[in-house]
Amino acid sequence: MLNPAMVREATRLTRAGQPVEATAVLQRMLRGDGGPPATRGNAVPVEPARLEPPTIELKANVVEEKESGPSTQATPAKQLKGLAPFGSIKDLSGFSLPGPVGRAPLSKADIAPEGTRFVSATFTNAAGSRTYKLFIPSRADGGPRPLIVMLHGCTQSPDDFAAGTRMNFRADERDCFVVYPEQPRGANHAKCWNWFRTGDQRRDSGEPSLIAGITRQIMREHPIDPKRIYVAGLSAGGAAAAIMGATYPDLYAAIGIHSGLACGAASDLPSALAAMQRGSAGPIGTAGAWVPTIVFHGDRDTAVHPRNADRILGGPSDDASLRTKVIRGRVPEGHAYTRTILTDGGGLDLSEHWSVHGAAHAWSGGSPAGSYTDPRGPDATREMLRFFLEHSLASFTRR
Repeated sequence: MLNPAMVREATRLTRAGQPVEATAVLQRMLRGDGGPPATRGNAVPVEPARLEPPTIELKANVVEEKESGPSTQATPAKQLKGLAPFGSIKDLSGFSLPGPVGRAPLSKADIAPEGTRFVSATFTNAAGSRTYKLFIPSRADGGPRPLIVMLHGCTQSPDDFAAGTRMNFRADERDCFVVYPEQPRGANHAKCWNWFRTGDQRRDSGEPSLIAGITRQIMREHPIDPKRIYVAGLSAGGAAAAIMGATYPDLYAAIGIHSGLACGAASDLPSALAAMQRGSAGPIGTAGAWVPTIVFHGDRDTAVHPRNADRILGGPSDDASLRTKVIRGRVPEGHAYTRTILTDGGGLDLSEHWSVHGAAHAWSGGSPAGSYTDPRGPDATREMLRFFLEHSLASFTRR
């Protein structure tokens, strides 16, 4: 149960640069200890055990697989046995996922195939500066190529996200460039994209302007096809990808959102908490036209409620003239899934929703070399790239 006073106190502590104390307040709230904290001055008393930063194992291989009967709806998320009790709001102290613990260092072979390049660069505008890493495929000189913009989740880096999704390997097969903008700790202490701040949900403002600026800088410097540019992300990065699709529908031909939230799902810390726990109930502030969208979400995700996937895809599905097709399947030795496809009158897929049964908050089909991945599929990277390359700005009339 949310306690507004405690949420406000957590907000104050976060803004004051005291994330551990903020987390302790939220832990106490979730345990039902809703009484006013005894304070001395501005300090919030924290039990010694609570001073440790939250460490929550989110790798989906800790999830028991559950046989799922046929359904077009995602099964409501359940609390996972062994998951820390405040796992669903771990991101509140800056909306962070915990850093991977004990993970082996990445090798070049984990990140990109031989014969390709993965180079670093920087973009700066009035909103600030961001570094990024650009994957250049082995056959980059054969004419204009597609570009995929990949937005990492909290605590992740471009290398980690590239290794976990293996997007560079898939992109090399399809002759695509891939760019990974990096959120620095100076912008968010847990390296989360600030999807919940209204100033970072607008065109030509804040982080959207930086991500769009990086995209355009690469378009100027490399042979990029301007009609085949796409953006995807995980968790906070998925929410940021939704914002980019809503604010720059003239730049991105399609978007991919994994375990994320809709643009406008939150406007501050309390509303972000509510959206993550229960799904946004209020109006979604989409700023622009609808962009073809593919969504992946585990139906046991306790970090970002699966209902958020329905909110992301709510716009066009309200149009009775569109057709819906439902496909159910199972990855061999892996997860079952329900794939819901929305098609327009011309047969073009407007959206796909992959509900992965038994999966938690992790990139579906990813490599264990990276953090927050679930190797038991289905392969979100392959399916997103397939969906993206079926669309271009020329092939779709924006609604």
